[in-house]
Amino acid sequence: MEIQRPKGTLDVVPGESYKWQHVENIIRSICDKYGFNEARTPVIEHTELFARGVGDTTDIVQKEMYTFDDRGGRSLTLKPEGTAGVVRMFIENRLFNDAQPTKMYYLNAPIFRYERPQSGRYREHHQFGIEVFGAPRASQDAECISIALELFKTIGIKELVLHINSIGCPDCRKKYNEALRAYLDEYKTELCPTCLTRLERNPLRILDCKEQKCKDICKDAPKILDSICDDCKAHFDELQASLDSLGIEYVVDPFIVRGLDYYTRTVFEIISTHIGSQGAVCAGGRYDRLVAQLGGSDTPAVGFGLGLERLLLVAKNQGIEFPAPKAYDIYIASLGEKERLLSLRLAAELRAHGLKADIDHVGRSIKAQFKYASKLNVRFTGVIGDKELENGMITVKNMALGTEETIPQSELHKYLAN
Repeated sequence: MEIQRPKGTLDVVPGESYKWQHVENIIRSICDKYGFNEARTPVIEHTELFARGVGDTTDIVQKEMYTFDDRGGRSLTLKPEGTAGVVRMFIENRLFNDAQPTKMYYLNAPIFRYERPQSGRYREHHQFGIEVFGAPRASQDAECISIALELFKTIGIKELVLHINSIGCPDCRKKYNEALRAYLDEYKTELCPTCLTRLERNPLRILDCKEQKCKDICKDAPKILDSICDDCKAHFDELQASLDSLGIEYVVDPFIVRGLDYYTRTVFEIISTHIGSQGAVCAGGRYDRLVAQLGGSDTPAVGFGLGLERLLLVAKNQGIEFPAPKAYDIYIASLGEKERLLSLRLAAELRAHGLKADIDHVGRSIKAQFKYASKLNVRFTGVIGDKELENGMITVKNMALGTEETIPQSELHKYLAN
């Protein structure tokens, strides 16, 4: 039986990885401009971290986590999202003692969720995310959003819409939950089974349901922006003023609540219509209570996450081309064993000068070596035969022009550099 990759995972073959590297280089450059440093957390964490941090009423905790017991009987979970692990790291490594705010990003972080694979969504995907600790102002929320938008703009992705909302703080959300629960009580018999369980424990999560019948019910539900307290309203007003100052267009969307329980105040999604169906390519918000909830001190925090597979899919659907890897500067063909050993040494010397070189490691005939060099799209093909071996020369063919020139082997790196 042929062994295949697990359902919901993706191979990135060598001929495609340059696209990922191009995006990763852009991300690192942008994050550096904004003063963010990279953080790396384990792929596995204790299950309790996600149960307490993400929320035991969320789909992630209830349905999507890959959880197992290790040999010591400890319950461990493959990371289903990035923020909880970064918060744990912030607390455990006492980063709160540093000058605040603390700005960090993670890149190419593997994320695991057991869900139905579909376009741009996998059971293992890789995330880029940023997290900021110790900055309470909404201007920081706007700056986080601007990082994501700058990334999309630099890559060339267009036709994106920013949706923003405020879900308030736990205090004003309590008032809203009562109003929402009173409205939804009239539709108990029509709600899906999952939403029915959420009705008492966390009715806000019903607004995030993907079932069409629940969406229809929620269309006329009370809007949370009508219930937020004065402080949360002032924060949301500052967010809009900050986005206006940055020239960022947005839509106020009362149905953006996000699927994780740790969010407070700002929540946002950047929506694309180029995934196959409308969907978020980036999402995030503020989580001012999560650090304290996981055992740290009261620390305001904000961030976002986006899937690299999803981003690359949007780029592909918009016809965006990525710079292809540089072709070999030279492929050195050789006639015999002594010549092959010389070509091996010459290639090493060229690489030491920063040039891209290769030789035959297969045992091809000289004709087959030229044919292979043509497939590699090399700039030049060098040839070492008996004569070249004796007199310290190498014959170099310009593959584009078809011209040949014989030069000293010691001058080869200068010739190629020029």
